[in-house]
Formats: sequence, C-alpha cells, structure tokens
Amino acid sequence: MNVKDIISLMESPTKADLELVENTYDFAQKAHEGVLRKSGEPYFVHVYETAKILAELKMGAEMIAAGLLHDSIEDGVAKESEIREKFGDEVLFLVNGVTKLGKLKYRGAERYIGSLQKLFVASAQDIRVIIIKLADRLHNMRTLEYVRPDKQKRIALETLEIFAPLAYRLSIRKLSRELEDLSFPYIYPKEYKEAKELLKLKKNETLPKLEKFMKSVKRALAEEGLTNVKTDYRQKGLYSLSKKINKKAGDIDLIYDILAIRLQVDSIENCYRALGIIHNKWRPLPGRIKDYIAVPKPNGYQSIHTTVFTGDGAIVEVQIRTPEMHRNAEFGIASHLSYKNNAKDKRARFAISESPDKNSEINWFEQFLPRSLNFSKHASNGKDIPTWIKDLADTHNMSAKDGTIEDLKADFFCQRIFVFTPKGDVVDLPIGSSPIDFAYAIHSDVGNHISSVKVNGKMVALNTPLKNGDFVEIVTKKSAKPSRKWLDFSKTTMAKRHIKNALGEKE
Repeated sequence: MNVKDIISLMESPTKADLELVENTYDFAQKAHEGVLRKSGEPYFVHVYETAKILAELKMGAEMIAAGLLHDSIEDGVAKESEIREKFGDEVLFLVNGVTKLGKLKYRGAERYIGSLQKLFVASAQDIRVIIIKLADRLHNMRTLEYVRPDKQKRIALETLEIFAPLAYRLSIRKLSRELEDLSFPYIYPKEYKEAKELLKLKKNETLPKLEKFMKSVKRALAEEGLTNVKTDYRQKGLYSLSKKINKKAGDIDLIYDILAIRLQVDSIENCYRALGIIHNKWRPLPGRIKDYIAVPKPNGYQSIHTTVFTGDGAIVEVQIRTPEMHRNAEFGIASHLSYKNNAKDKRARFAISESPDKNSEINWFEQFLPRSLNFSKHASNGKDIPTWIKDLADTHNMSAKDGTIEDLKADFFCQRIFVFTPKGDVVDLPIGSSPIDFAYAIHSDVGNHISSVKVNGKMVALNTPLKNGDFVEIVTKKSAKPSRKWLDFSKTTMAKRHIKNALGEKE
C-alpha cells in the first residue's frame, strides 16, 4: 500500500488536491495504527481500499480524503475538531454523512426496501456521501468471508437488496455488478454454484468464436472507413445471469448476452453507421435491436444493442456506444460528479429534457444535491436533468411525463418521513410527527408510558417535530400516563386513538 497508488488513479489533481490526499493518508495510517480487522490485516487496509475505489471512480480529492477518514470518528480514533482543523469543513461534512449512514440497518422487511433507498438519498444530504458509503460497502463485501456466518447473511442481504440496487439506480454499474456478485453466494448458495458452473461451460464454448467474430467486425468497420473503434467484450454478472436463467425457464441457450462485444466509436452518428455496417454483413436476430441512445434507460444508460448470427453457428450481442456513454454506463452519477475536475467535459453526460419549464424542478432538486453538482452552472436554461434523478422517484421506472418528479415530492419529501429506533429499524410516519407518534407506532404500551425522549442522542420535548433520518429513543416509566396535551402533539390517527382510549380509562 502506498499513497502513490491512489494518486496515480486521480484525474488531473492540483497541488492542493495532492497535499490533501497525502495528509489524510498519513493521518489515517497513524490513527488506525495497531488496530486489526477480523481478517487479521491492519484496519488501515480497509480505509485505504475504500479511498482507492473512489479514486478508480475518478472522484475528487475531498471525497478520497473522506474515504480515508470515514471510520475515524465512529471508531473513536479522531475527533471532529481535529478533522475540521486539519482538513476543513467539507471533508468533515462528508465523514459525518458516512457515519450517519452507517447507523442505518436493514433487516430484510420487503416493505422497507424502497423507503430505505430514498432515505439514503435524503439523509445523506449529498450524493457524494452515498458514493463513499458504496465504496466502503464494496470493500467490506470483498472481505465478508472473515465475518461470522449470521452477520454474513444479514450484511449480504442488505447489500443485495439496498446497496446494489441503489448503485444501479445511480447508474454506477461498475459497483452494482460487483456488489450483486459478492452478495449472491451468501444468500442463494445453490443458485450461485449452478450459475458459476453454467457460465464456465458457456464461456469455454463461446469465447473463441466471440474473439474471432470481434476481429471480423473490426475489419468490416475499417473497410467502410470506421477505423477509430475500440473493441472489447463484457461478461454478464453471475447474479444477473441467474435471474435471466430463471426467466428463460433454465435454458441457458436462450441467453445471448452472456458474453457481449462492446464497440466504442467517436460520435453518435458513427454509432448508427456501425450498426448499419454490421447488419449489412451479419443477419440480425428479429426483435433483439434496442436503441437506448434515442430512448435511454431510466437510469441514464445509453447504447445500441443488436444480436446477430455470426455465420458459424453462434449468436452474439453487440453493444455500440461513444466513450462518454461507456463512462456513464460504468460510473453513472460518479461521472457527473467528476464534471468539475474536467472543464472540457462533454455536455453529452447530461440527459436533455424536452420540457422548457424545468427551472422550478431544477431549483427544487438542487437542495438535495451536492454542492459540486450545481445545475445552474452546467445546464442550459435549466434544461439538463440527469435521468438518474427521475429514476429515484420510485421502483416502477416512471418517466417525467408520468409525473415522477411530482410523485417524488408528494410520496416522500412532502408527505412522509422515515425515522429509526436505536437498533436501526425504520419507522414510517407522516411529516410533522412527534416522538409521541413514533412511540405509538412501536407499541401502544410504549406510547402510554413515555417518560422522556432522546432524538439523535439529545433530550428533547415530546412535541418536537421529527425529521427524516432521526434516531429516536423512548424512555418509559410505569407511572407515566398520557395527558390531554398529547392530542395536540400527535399527528397520526393511531396515536390519537390510543391517547383517547387511555384518557377514557383514566377518567
């Protein structure tokens, strides 16, 4: 491990960027000195690897610094005042954000999945915090074998149902694929083994033909004047493959994209030229042509997909895109966040909205977005809205025309809040709810005997309005009873009903 390994992955760092990363590296190494992980390796390895993942995603120096420091406050090896003094308010803000997200626990209740995904976005206050948390989780998953079995399953389930889908919704496919595949064997060991064996057999059978076909494609494109073409292939993730096998009733021969050729050309025009050249030479499979350039996926993914008969008995999927589309497909919102690090960045990274009146939506979204992604600076008249934002609204892939943005406001930010028990269990309440509403949502006995309440570790009054992401601890006493004032403090029908019943019994 060396700080130079991280720096070598950074994109055009300034002198100040280098100093920040080097200083946080030295600080974190000393702070975690002598502390070991369950694997027996130094704890510093974890924060180093988290920072390295962020550097691979081309994140800025402040995010990499926060990656190096993300466990320092929670583990008690550094104080907030120290981090603020040495590295500034911005780094401290990010570290505190990751610490807060670390307290959220998912325990497998399906009805909480969508709520938690949205809560992560809302409570983080800054998309960068979520990306740091995803990098932290990725390295933890890479070393999950050293955790005791009961924790392995809980962490893997949380990763598969919360973190991997969240990475996908932010279009960071590079992270979501690996998170899925690392979780898969712990949750579905039998299906994992079957998918792994099938993939090995299919790869051995398909790869030689695919490599031969890839050379033929490159030659055909060059003959038509398309010489600036980058070719490679991608292998389908095991978890994704397993899901597709189930859809095809176990027939792996009906899955044509286990290995797919990827072509990168220098313009959108040449994407369509390449498609025409390929279809002129190899017959396409009917119904398998998908134009995600003209109609991007809800998470912003753009590419042309076609499946062709190669002429030697094989059927191969070909994906055609520009380098910008490829970067966005792999890094998603991370590529938008690195916008400020590259002044010559293409505007193609943003999905262009057809509606002329998006200014109010942009302004509304800005309060939930990182300061480094200010649309008023990078957008033209407020028209450029990354598609991933629209996809955060719900799990049904609604488009802007379907009212996604309004639904996001109504369904989450304006109507509901999600608060947590000390153990991290989520409680869904109407906005404006008080600790009394929270207590009755837990159990009527808890509500009927509230003595005092702590919100985020501090004593507060019973009529204190709760906010998204608050951690609420109710202190009860047998002698404590509801009073009529509690009715004024309550928002939920359930709380009011129980209070009235208790008052009636008392009277």
